[in-house]
Amino acid sequence: MLTNKTVNAVLAVIFVFSLFLTACGGTNTATQAPATDSASKPADKSTEAPTGNKMRSIETPKGTIQIPDKPQRIVTDYYAGELIAVGGNVIGAETEAFKSPFTVEQLKNAQDVGSPRINVEKTLELAPDLIVVMYDDNYEALSKIAPTVYLPYGTATNIYDTVKLFGDVVGDKEKADKFIADFDKKAAWGREKLKGIVDENATVGLYELTNKGDLWIFGDHAGRGGQTVYNALKLKMPHADKSKEQTVQLAMETLPEYAADYMFVTFYNPEKNSEALKTLQESAVWNATPAAKNNQIFYNDYDTFYRYDPIAITAHIDMFVDMLIKRHEENKGKK
Repeated sequence: MLTNKTVNAVLAVIFVFSLFLTACGGTNTATQAPATDSASKPADKSTEAPTGNKMRSIETPKGTIQIPDKPQRIVTDYYAGELIAVGGNVIGAETEAFKSPFTVEQLKNAQDVGSPRINVEKTLELAPDLIVVMYDDNYEALSKIAPTVYLPYGTATNIYDTVKLFGDVVGDKEKADKFIADFDKKAAWGREKLKGIVDENATVGLYELTNKGDLWIFGDHAGRGGQTVYNALKLKMPHADKSKEQTVQLAMETLPEYAADYMFVTFYNPEKNSEALKTLQESAVWNATPAAKNNQIFYNDYDTFYRYDPIAITAHIDMFVDMLIKRHEENKGKK
């Protein structure tokens, strides 16, 4: 025979079970909570990225576009160094980027997305939330994968504007400011180290020889160390009043006009089969330059000194200072 206590316990279980059925499968809408605004409306794609990152507007040559406020996965063609300098997480870059000694460690987990134009299919596989390109050949296809920022070559012409620009792209002004502060400190250190080593009136030239025998000279905003030598270390150009062009092709008969007290030469020889450098070094005109006579010609690796991103420019300060000091000591020991 059931006691009152037992009956009450059974009734309590039945009551709880009936509430469970109502919550899980009941059709009584009066017991269902009303839907919230966020649940009943689709996500606002203009303010939220697929990763949940907020979006913001940025002006580009293609107009105003929406990009993640803090992009997490970036694919680029020729801007790997610029993006890494301000903390960007580059997951894909063009082939040549992986030859840079200055960013090889930061790109060890990144993928090669092709060269000279990045491959659309490979980029799609990487699922970036931001793409940054120097070339716009496949802009439309890339922009369907992720927000794509088109920044043509020459958008920024010096390290200060470059770092500020890319700091804005990745949404990290503090990292950009710190990079510039560190660069200025390094540049001041370099100038101090060269006091008494390089005469303040001495000229320094940056040259490149191609595998076809063409000879070029570079200015203060081009690669091959221009920003380092002329802007950071404040050394003098041999051709400042002759041309405002950043690159000038030289004929052997005009070389004496562009010769410098110190001459730094890179050799573009991708196939490693050109005799152009040997021909230049045996030239009477080349050997008549002040730099040749005073053992002040330096032959530098192309892949190392071709770079002109902020990381490379900063690293070049140590390299140029070291070369100039070592050669000074070497020449002093010969006297």
